[in-house]
Amino acid sequence: MFLRQYSFLRAVLVAALTLISLTLLPAQTHAQRREDIYSRQYISAIMDRVYDWQIANPVEINQKNNNLWARAAFYTGIMAAYSTMHREKYFQQAVRWAEGREWKLGDRPRHADDQSPGQTYLELYLLKKDPVMIAHTKSTLDAMLSDPKPGREDWWWCDALFMAPPVLARLSVATGDKKYIDFLNTMWWDTTYFLFDQDAKLYYRDKNYIGKLNPNGKKIFWARGNGWVMAGTVRVLQYLPKNNQDRKRYVTLLRTMAASVSRLQGEDGLWRPSLLDPQEVPLPETSSSGFFCYALAWGIRHGYLDRQTYLPIAKKAWQGLVSAVHPDGKLGNVQAIGASPAKLTSEDNQEYGAGAFLLAGSEMYKLR
Repeated sequence: MFLRQYSFLRAVLVAALTLISLTLLPAQTHAQRREDIYSRQYISAIMDRVYDWQIANPVEINQKNNNLWARAAFYTGIMAAYSTMHREKYFQQAVRWAEGREWKLGDRPRHADDQSPGQTYLELYLLKKDPVMIAHTKSTLDAMLSDPKPGREDWWWCDALFMAPPVLARLSVATGDKKYIDFLNTMWWDTTYFLFDQDAKLYYRDKNYIGKLNPNGKKIFWARGNGWVMAGTVRVLQYLPKNNQDRKRYVTLLRTMAASVSRLQGEDGLWRPSLLDPQEVPLPETSSSGFFCYALAWGIRHGYLDRQTYLPIAKKAWQGLVSAVHPDGKLGNVQAIGASPAKLTSEDNQEYGAGAFLLAGSEMYKLR
């Protein structure tokens, strides 16, 4: 009798413990999954997935010269992924693209968008030291330096601060010639004086938006435009000499913009296309969010941004970015090519969005 009662009670106890464990398991798994997105294994895997999908699904309009920058931005992310994880597929893809373009820039020699491929060419050159890789980039920028114009004329839209300045910074390192840095600094701060709003501490996209209000009476500060600037600031600092007299100004700008955009982050970790009016376009936008995450993580890792303040913001941004990746690797919620806040859907994709994601991932991978 005693043994039968013991067996019955033991069976009941086992069943109860099993039920409790099954009840708790989803919460534990969810918590573990949430933590895993910051592991190097997870980050490298999802970067690979986004990269693989985007390479297999090129945006055909980016073949056209006026959209060359959209593909060039993707390749900045590819090179960042290579420098982080050292996977040969990233390097070989960048070389194939550059060779396919015969290491040439775009058709408009003074236009920052058309100079943007030079970032990838120069990073490949610094690895291989083949002069052919940068010959066209150098001759194009030398001609521009010989006939200088103010930043507000050649770099009249804030996106330009991502496209051209990092090329000049890398060219200065590649050649050892300080003239490219001097030119960059002069141009950058003239554009900034022209487009930076001292109240919002954000950039207008171009002069057409200065003083302009949206239908809800808010100033128009485009998220991706400001993402271009923050990412461009970081990509200049990467190659700017430590003793350069303007370095502190770039660091101050990074800190100022970090404070501004962090206050505007959505609860889901992502930013809306209209920074001061999230209701103008309520859906989150991933290209701007990727650039913000990248700049914040880089600033934290290099000690320019306070870790306690900004690490939670960067991690929340990464969580939001990860949530926008479809199971097949497609990054959604990328606003189409434009110049101001615009509607988007979870299906919208563009190559610069994948580039921003790879840039963000490359820094989150190294952030510890």
